[in-house]
Amino acid sequence: MTEVFQQSINALLIGCNYTLIAIGFNLFFGALNVVHFSHGDVCILGAFVVLILYGLAKFFGLLNVIPPYLFIPLLILATMAVTGMIGVFFERLVIKPFRQAPLLMVLVATVALGMVIREAVRLTFPHGSNPQIFPRILPTFSFSAGGVVLRADNLIILGITFFLIAVMFLFIQKTRMGAAIRAISQDGEAALMMGIRMDRTVAATFLIGSALGAVAGVLIGAYNNIIRYDMGLMGGVKGFSAAVVGGLGNVYGAIIGGLVLGFVETFAAAFIPGGTPYTDVFAFLVVIFFLVFRPSGILGEKVYEKV
Repeated sequence: MTEVFQQSINALLIGCNYTLIAIGFNLFFGALNVVHFSHGDVCILGAFVVLILYGLAKFFGLLNVIPPYLFIPLLILATMAVTGMIGVFFERLVIKPFRQAPLLMVLVATVALGMVIREAVRLTFPHGSNPQIFPRILPTFSFSAGGVVLRADNLIILGITFFLIAVMFLFIQKTRMGAAIRAISQDGEAALMMGIRMDRTVAATFLIGSALGAVAGVLIGAYNNIIRYDMGLMGGVKGFSAAVVGGLGNVYGAIIGGLVLGFVETFAAAFIPGGTPYTDVFAFLVVIFFLVFRPSGILGEKVYEKV
Protein backbone atom coordinates (compact mmCIF):
# COMPACT_ATOMS: atom_id res chain seq x y z
CA MET A 1 0.00 0.00 0.00
CA THR A 2 2.91 2.34 0.66
CA GLU A 3 4.09 1.87 -2.90
CA VAL A 4 0.57 2.51 -4.19
CA PHE A 5 0.34 5.77 -2.24
CA GLN A 6 3.79 6.83 -3.41
CA GLN A 7 2.95 6.16 -7.04
CA SER A 8 -0.41 7.87 -6.64
CA ILE A 9 1.39 11.06 -5.67
CA ASN A 10 3.59 10.76 -8.76
CA ALA A 11 0.48 10.16 -10.87
CA LEU A 12 -1.17 13.27 -9.44
CA LEU A 13 1.88 15.35 -10.35
CA ILE A 14 1.89 14.14 -13.96
CA GLY A 15 -1.88 14.45 -14.15
CA CYS A 16 -1.70 18.07 -12.95
CA ASN A 17 0.51 19.00 -15.90
CA TYR A 18 -1.76 17.23 -18.38
CA THR A 19 -4.79 18.89 -16.79
CA LEU A 20 -3.45 22.43 -17.15
CA ILE A 21 -2.61 21.79 -20.80
CA ALA A 22 -5.95 20.07 -21.47
CA ILE A 23 -7.89 23.00 -19.99
CA GLY A 24 -6.40 25.22 -22.68
CA PHE A 25 -7.44 22.81 -25.42
CA ASN A 26 -10.98 22.69 -24.04
CA LEU A 27 -11.23 26.46 -23.71
CA PHE A 28 -10.08 26.99 -27.30
CA PHE A 29 -12.35 24.27 -28.66
CA GLY A 30 -15.31 25.59 -26.70
CA ALA A 31 -14.81 29.17 -27.89
CA LEU A 32 -13.92 28.61 -31.55
CA ASN A 33 -14.56 24.91 -32.20
CA VAL A 34 -10.93 24.53 -33.27
CA VAL A 35 -8.03 22.44 -31.99
CA HIS A 36 -5.00 24.61 -31.27
CA PHE A 37 -2.32 21.97 -31.89
CA SER A 38 0.57 24.32 -31.11
CA HIS A 39 -0.71 24.85 -27.56
CA GLY A 40 1.82 22.37 -26.17
CA ASP A 41 4.66 24.38 -27.69
CA VAL A 42 3.24 27.57 -26.16
CA CYS A 43 3.29 25.81 -22.78
CA ILE A 44 6.97 24.91 -23.05
CA LEU A 45 7.62 28.41 -24.33
CA GLY A 46 6.47 29.52 -20.87
CA ALA A 47 9.30 27.49 -19.33
CA PHE A 48 11.81 29.27 -21.57
CA VAL A 49 10.28 32.60 -20.55
CA VAL A 50 11.13 31.63 -16.96
CA LEU A 51 14.74 31.00 -17.99
CA ILE A 52 14.92 34.46 -19.56
CA LEU A 53 13.25 36.27 -16.65
CA TYR A 54 15.30 34.34 -14.09
CA GLY A 55 18.51 35.20 -15.97
CA LEU A 56 17.55 38.89 -16.09
CA ALA A 57 16.75 38.90 -12.37
CA LYS A 58 20.09 37.27 -11.63
CA PHE A 59 21.92 39.74 -13.86
CA PHE A 60 20.39 42.77 -12.14
CA GLY A 61 20.89 41.29 -8.67
CA LEU A 62 17.20 40.96 -7.84
CA LEU A 63 17.71 37.47 -6.41
CA ASN A 64 19.64 39.00 -3.51
CA VAL A 65 17.07 41.76 -2.93
CA ILE A 66 13.70 40.00 -3.23
CA PRO A 67 13.11 37.10 -0.80
CA PRO A 68 12.35 33.72 -2.47
CA TYR A 69 8.81 33.48 -1.06
CA LEU A 70 7.99 36.71 -2.90
CA PHE A 71 10.22 36.29 -5.95
CA ILE A 72 8.81 32.92 -7.05
CA PRO A 73 5.13 34.04 -7.17
CA LEU A 74 6.17 37.20 -9.02
CA LEU A 75 8.20 35.12 -11.48
CA ILE A 76 5.27 32.79 -12.16
CA LEU A 77 2.80 35.68 -12.54
CA ALA A 78 5.14 37.49 -14.94
CA THR A 79 5.56 34.28 -16.95
CA MET A 80 1.79 33.81 -17.12
CA ALA A 81 1.32 37.38 -18.31
CA VAL A 82 4.02 37.20 -20.99
CA THR A 83 2.97 33.78 -22.28
CA GLY A 84 -0.70 34.75 -22.19
CA MET A 85 0.00 37.76 -24.39
CA ILE A 86 2.03 35.58 -26.74
CA GLY A 87 -0.93 33.22 -26.97
CA VAL A 88 -3.24 36.13 -27.86
CA PHE A 89 -0.75 37.28 -30.51
CA PHE A 90 -0.66 33.80 -32.05
CA GLU A 91 -4.46 33.72 -32.14
CA ARG A 92 -4.61 37.04 -33.94
CA LEU A 93 -1.83 36.08 -36.34
CA VAL A 94 -2.65 32.47 -37.18
CA ILE A 95 -6.15 31.48 -36.07
CA LYS A 96 -8.30 34.58 -36.59
CA PRO A 97 -7.69 34.76 -40.38
CA PHE A 98 -9.05 31.20 -40.68
CA ARG A 99 -12.18 31.52 -38.53
CA GLN A 100 -14.46 31.23 -41.54
CA ALA A 101 -12.24 28.71 -43.34
CA PRO A 102 -12.63 24.91 -43.19
CA LEU A 103 -11.39 23.38 -39.93
CA LEU A 104 -8.62 21.57 -41.78
CA MET A 105 -7.04 24.93 -42.61
CA VAL A 106 -6.87 25.87 -38.92
CA LEU A 107 -5.45 22.46 -38.10
CA VAL A 108 -2.65 22.81 -40.64
CA ALA A 109 -1.96 26.40 -39.55
CA THR A 110 -1.59 25.50 -35.86
CA VAL A 111 0.61 22.49 -36.65
CA ALA A 112 2.84 24.77 -38.71
CA LEU A 113 2.86 27.33 -35.89
CA GLY A 114 4.11 24.66 -33.50
CA MET A 115 7.00 23.89 -35.84
CA VAL A 116 7.83 27.60 -36.07
CA ILE A 117 7.84 27.96 -32.28
CA ARG A 118 10.12 24.96 -31.77
CA GLU A 119 12.60 26.05 -34.43
CA ALA A 120 12.55 29.66 -33.25
CA VAL A 121 13.44 28.55 -29.71
CA ARG A 122 16.11 26.17 -30.98
CA LEU A 123 17.76 28.79 -33.18
CA THR A 124 17.47 31.89 -31.00
CA PHE A 125 18.04 30.51 -27.50
CA PRO A 126 21.72 29.99 -26.55
CA HIS A 127 22.58 26.34 -27.25
CA GLY A 128 18.90 25.85 -27.99
CA SER A 129 19.36 22.37 -29.44
CA ASN A 130 20.67 21.09 -26.10
CA PRO A 131 18.62 20.37 -22.98
CA GLN A 132 18.43 23.40 -20.71
CA ILE A 133 18.90 23.16 -16.94
CA PHE A 134 15.83 24.59 -15.25
CA PRO A 135 16.53 26.71 -12.15
CA ARG A 136 15.50 25.24 -8.80
CA ILE A 137 12.81 27.76 -8.00
CA LEU A 138 11.03 25.48 -5.52
CA PRO A 139 12.34 24.10 -2.20
CA THR A 140 13.76 20.58 -2.44
CA PHE A 141 13.59 19.22 1.12
CA SER A 142 11.51 16.12 1.80
CA PHE A 143 9.94 14.31 4.73
CA SER A 144 8.31 10.96 5.35
CA ALA A 145 4.73 10.31 6.47
CA GLY A 146 3.69 6.71 7.07
CA GLY A 147 6.50 5.42 4.87
CA VAL A 148 5.51 7.71 1.99
CA VAL A 149 8.19 10.22 0.98
CA LEU A 150 6.74 13.67 0.41
CA ARG A 151 8.83 16.34 -1.32
CA ALA A 152 8.11 19.99 -0.69
CA ASP A 153 8.31 20.91 -4.36
CA ASN A 154 5.82 18.19 -5.28
CA LEU A 155 3.33 19.43 -2.69
CA ILE A 156 3.77 22.99 -3.97
CA ILE A 157 3.13 21.80 -7.54
CA LEU A 158 -0.11 20.16 -6.41
CA GLY A 159 -1.11 23.25 -4.46
CA ILE A 160 -0.42 25.61 -7.37
CA THR A 161 -2.44 23.41 -9.73
CA PHE A 162 -5.47 23.12 -7.45
CA PHE A 163 -5.35 26.85 -6.70
CA LEU A 164 -5.25 27.82 -10.37
CA ILE A 165 -8.07 25.44 -11.26
CA ALA A 166 -10.22 26.88 -8.44
CA VAL A 167 -9.48 30.47 -9.53
CA MET A 168 -10.26 29.64 -13.14
CA PHE A 169 -13.60 28.06 -12.26
CA LEU A 170 -14.55 31.06 -10.14
CA PHE A 171 -13.61 33.33 -13.04
CA ILE A 172 -15.64 31.32 -15.54
CA GLN A 173 -18.69 31.01 -13.29
CA LYS A 174 -18.77 34.33 -11.42
CA THR A 175 -17.45 37.05 -13.74
CA ARG A 176 -18.96 38.86 -16.69
CA MET A 177 -16.15 37.79 -19.00
CA GLY A 178 -16.57 34.20 -17.83
CA ALA A 179 -20.25 34.37 -18.71
CA ALA A 180 -19.32 35.70 -22.17
CA ILE A 181 -16.90 32.79 -22.67
CA ARG A 182 -19.60 30.31 -21.67
CA ALA A 183 -22.13 32.00 -23.96
CA ILE A 184 -19.83 31.82 -26.99
CA SER A 185 -19.04 28.19 -26.14
CA GLN A 186 -22.75 27.30 -26.10
CA ASP A 187 -23.90 29.30 -29.15
CA GLY A 188 -21.57 31.78 -30.83
CA GLU A 189 -24.18 33.28 -33.15
CA ALA A 190 -26.68 33.87 -30.35
CA ALA A 191 -23.92 35.41 -28.22
CA LEU A 192 -23.09 37.88 -31.00
CA MET A 193 -26.76 38.80 -31.30
CA MET A 194 -26.83 39.53 -27.57
CA GLY A 195 -24.01 42.05 -27.97
CA ILE A 196 -21.05 39.96 -26.79
CA ARG A 197 -17.83 41.09 -28.45
CA MET A 198 -16.33 38.04 -30.12
CA ASP A 199 -12.77 39.32 -30.56
CA ARG A 200 -12.37 40.47 -26.98
CA THR A 201 -13.85 37.27 -25.57
CA VAL A 202 -11.69 35.04 -27.75
CA ALA A 203 -8.63 37.07 -26.74
CA ALA A 204 -9.51 36.54 -23.06
CA THR A 205 -9.92 32.82 -23.71
CA PHE A 206 -6.49 32.53 -25.31
CA LEU A 207 -4.97 34.68 -22.58
CA ILE A 208 -6.29 32.37 -19.86
CA GLY A 209 -5.53 29.14 -21.69
CA SER A 210 -1.99 30.19 -22.62
CA ALA A 211 -1.30 31.50 -19.10
CA LEU A 212 -2.40 28.20 -17.55
CA GLY A 213 -0.31 26.37 -20.13
CA ALA A 214 2.69 28.48 -19.13
CA VAL A 215 2.28 27.29 -15.55
CA ALA A 216 2.20 23.72 -16.86
CA GLY A 217 5.51 24.37 -18.64
CA VAL A 218 7.00 25.85 -15.46
CA LEU A 219 5.85 22.90 -13.37
CA ILE A 220 7.25 20.44 -15.93
CA GLY A 221 10.59 22.21 -15.69
CA ALA A 222 10.47 22.30 -11.89
CA TYR A 223 9.55 18.58 -11.74
CA ASN A 224 12.17 17.36 -14.24
CA ASN A 225 14.81 20.06 -13.57
CA ILE A 226 15.43 20.17 -17.32
CA ILE A 227 13.58 21.35 -20.42
CA ARG A 228 14.04 20.91 -24.17
CA TYR A 229 12.79 22.97 -27.06
CA ASP A 230 10.80 20.01 -28.45
CA MET A 231 9.05 18.93 -25.23
CA GLY A 232 5.93 20.80 -26.28
CA LEU A 233 5.21 18.37 -29.11
CA MET A 234 4.57 15.36 -26.87
CA GLY A 235 3.14 17.54 -24.12
CA GLY A 236 0.58 18.91 -26.54
CA VAL A 237 -0.35 15.43 -27.74
CA LYS A 238 -0.82 14.26 -24.14
CA GLY A 239 -2.79 17.35 -23.21
CA PHE A 240 -5.06 16.94 -26.23
CA SER A 241 -5.47 13.25 -25.41
CA ALA A 242 -6.48 14.18 -21.86
CA ALA A 243 -9.02 16.63 -23.27
CA VAL A 244 -10.44 13.91 -25.54
CA VAL A 245 -10.68 11.38 -22.69
CA GLY A 246 -12.41 13.84 -20.40
CA GLY A 247 -14.63 15.32 -23.10
CA LEU A 248 -13.37 17.84 -25.65
CA GLY A 249 -14.91 21.23 -24.91
CA ASN A 250 -15.72 20.37 -21.28
CA VAL A 251 -13.35 22.11 -18.86
CA TYR A 252 -14.30 19.80 -16.01
CA GLY A 253 -13.50 16.85 -18.22
CA ALA A 254 -9.95 18.15 -18.65
CA ILE A 255 -9.30 17.47 -14.96
CA ILE A 256 -10.58 13.92 -15.16
CA GLY A 257 -8.82 13.20 -18.44
CA GLY A 258 -5.49 14.54 -17.16
CA LEU A 259 -5.69 12.46 -14.00
CA VAL A 260 -6.67 9.33 -15.95
CA LEU A 261 -3.63 9.60 -18.22
CA GLY A 262 -1.37 10.43 -15.27
CA PHE A 263 -2.46 7.36 -13.32
CA VAL A 264 -2.30 5.08 -16.37
CA GLU A 265 1.26 6.12 -17.21
CA THR A 266 2.53 6.00 -13.63
CA PHE A 267 0.94 2.70 -12.66
CA ALA A 268 2.00 1.08 -15.95
CA ALA A 269 5.61 2.04 -15.27
CA ALA A 270 5.48 1.01 -11.60
CA PHE A 271 3.45 -2.20 -11.56
CA ILE A 272 3.76 -3.76 -15.03
CA PRO A 273 7.07 -5.63 -15.47
CA GLY A 274 9.08 -3.91 -18.17
CA GLY A 275 6.33 -1.35 -18.64
CA THR A 276 8.45 1.79 -18.26
CA PRO A 277 9.42 2.09 -21.97
CA TYR A 278 5.77 1.60 -22.96
CA THR A 279 4.00 4.14 -20.77
CA ASP A 280 3.02 6.19 -23.82
CA VAL A 281 1.64 3.06 -25.46
CA PHE A 282 -0.64 2.31 -22.50
CA ALA A 283 -1.77 5.93 -22.35
CA PHE A 284 -2.71 6.03 -26.02
CA LEU A 285 -4.44 2.66 -25.75
CA VAL A 286 -6.74 4.31 -23.21
CA VAL A 287 -7.34 7.16 -25.64
CA ILE A 288 -8.16 4.71 -28.43
CA PHE A 289 -10.54 2.89 -26.09
CA PHE A 290 -12.48 6.09 -25.45
CA LEU A 291 -12.46 7.06 -29.11
CA VAL A 292 -14.01 3.70 -30.01
CA PHE A 293 -16.49 3.19 -27.16
CA ARG A 294 -17.18 6.75 -25.96
CA PRO A 295 -16.03 9.33 -28.54
CA SER A 296 -17.59 12.18 -26.57
CA GLY A 297 -15.34 11.49 -23.58
CA ILE A 298 -16.19 10.89 -19.94
CA LEU A 299 -18.12 14.14 -19.40
CA GLY A 300 -18.84 14.97 -23.04
CA GLU A 301 -22.38 15.17 -24.26
CA LYS A 302 -23.73 13.52 -27.34
CA VAL A 303 -24.67 16.00 -30.03
CA TYR A 304 -27.72 15.19 -32.14
CA GLU A 305 -27.89 16.75 -35.58
CA LYS A 306 -31.23 17.24 -37.26
CA VAL A 307 -31.36 16.10 -40.87
